[in-house]
Amino acid sequence: MTTGVVIRSAVADDADGIAALRRAVYSYKVMSAAATRHMITVQTPGQRFLPLVAESGGEVVAWGSAGLNVWTSEPGQSEVSIYVHPDHRTQGIATALADRLHQHLTEVGAIRVRAFVHPDGLEFARNLGYDGTRQMHFSGVDPRSLPEQPETPDGIELVTLDQVDPRRVHTADAIATLDEPSDSPLDSIEYDQWFEEVWQGPALDKSLSVAAMAGDEVAAFTAVETAGDRAWSGMTGTIPAYRGRGLAKLVKSVALRRAAAAGITAAYTSNDDENGPMLAVNNWLGYQRVQTELGLLRTL
Repeated sequence: MTTGVVIRSAVADDADGIAALRRAVYSYKVMSAAATRHMITVQTPGQRFLPLVAESGGEVVAWGSAGLNVWTSEPGQSEVSIYVHPDHRTQGIATALADRLHQHLTEVGAIRVRAFVHPDGLEFARNLGYDGTRQMHFSGVDPRSLPEQPETPDGIELVTLDQVDPRRVHTADAIATLDEPSDSPLDSIEYDQWFEEVWQGPALDKSLSVAAMAGDEVAAFTAVETAGDRAWSGMTGTIPAYRGRGLAKLVKSVALRRAAAAGITAAYTSNDDENGPMLAVNNWLGYQRVQTELGLLRTL
């Protein structure tokens, strides 16, 4: 690794530098400095989360993190994330981060690691023992230019999430997430952790996020995260009893309009290649694909 590069644990004060790095590497992934600080500082002990940065000349030039997935009933499932500023690649930084992170995961009992990589990082990941073909499509839309908003079905009321009991949102989120394409079932989303990490997190803008209510029940919802003039769809879901009525299209259409009114000029989302219904919704809304990443797995 290049002399002068220091790898150390990330701390809250690194949040601005990490957010700037993330934007330089992934123009289509939206995470504010406040949300980055929350990610570093708010973790459940069971995740055994390790955040690292590589620093050169006092500047954050790379990020690495690893931890256990506590939202699945399958033991030993984990995730790793590494990204390096374009100006600091091919210097051994990613390899040094990967070594530290994989050692940590082995020590905390991880069995299988999941990572998403740019196509240009595929060879690097394969050399580390990663394999797989899952595709994650990232796309963006200007929310100021949308098709006509769909009609609201009878019996459905549209409200923003700041008007909904978080326990009702958690119930809908936990049910809808069961059908998300994934290498491990996301079947263990515990309320207290969800409340602290998601509901209380600074990324979630509850005034832009929208729920379709059927009486007291959240039938469908879309969660909007913001950073400056950009927005991210954290999750859009419909519980099974209300599917086939266009509610995902409706709540997302309403939320994007609210985002545009709030000054958002670019909204991004991601979809697994197998998630045909949500891909169709986003295509209808006018999302244009900006990148496809590859989902890979490694057994430790």
